[in-house]
Amino acid sequence: MEFSGKSIVVTGGSLGMGRACSVRFAEGGGKVLVVSNDAGSVAETVAIIGPNASGFIGDVRSAQDMEQAVVEAVARHGGVDILACCAGIQRYGTVVDTPEDVWDDVFAVNLKGIYLASRFVIPEMKKRGGGAIVAISSVQAYASQTGVAAYTASKGAINALVRAMALDHATDNITVNAVCPASVDTPMLRWAADQWKGDHSQDEMIALWGKGHPLGRVGKPSEIAELVAFLASDKARFITGADLKIDGGTMAKLGIVLPE
Repeated sequence: MEFSGKSIVVTGGSLGMGRACSVRFAEGGGKVLVVSNDAGSVAETVAIIGPNASGFIGDVRSAQDMEQAVVEAVARHGGVDILACCAGIQRYGTVVDTPEDVWDDVFAVNLKGIYLASRFVIPEMKKRGGGAIVAISSVQAYASQTGVAAYTASKGAINALVRAMALDHATDNITVNAVCPASVDTPMLRWAADQWKGDHSQDEMIALWGKGHPLGRVGKPSEIAELVAFLASDKARFITGADLKIDGGTMAKLGIVLPE
């Protein structure tokens, strides 16, 4: 029960890795505010978790919504101790063929959402004597595929923002870290599989992508949630400004193959 007495806000907290984080925090005794703009999945997640969770329908791109989400967390749970930023979208395209509005939307959800949630959470954390912020980034912050310019750029920016925030708020006893997964079996990955599966089924496509990881499979949302929970816990108070890979060995295998 490492999160007993803790108030936790999870943006993008109703699906995929965000839902897994919401569940994990609640299992640890925390009081979780599940934030998403998808009312149906918020209701479903809160029902799955039970009395340790409540929902807030809001858009991470909206300053008004993020401010109100924090107001709600304070009203219900007395403050905010932990923020997990899990909202994210994936779009395909190069800088030439990505429409400007799509580029802006990727950055608004993936990056601006972290800025806005943190902007309103941090003053409440300071009132509590500190806190922890964990943002979901991606291994594509380090090494990119082709045709994902906006997504890759947004994830690299998340890692940079995390470093800046960690330094800015270290004296407030607030830690800020990023978690960088490879492929994880989430609704977003299944959406991507539908885009590229061709004659394969969705499951077959995900299995094929899994074979690209040294461990031979894609990750599970619950595995990502365990790392997020650790970074948010009191056990990780000396970790800040870090970006931790959780990728089945994917980044370890990259390198130049020398001819024999």
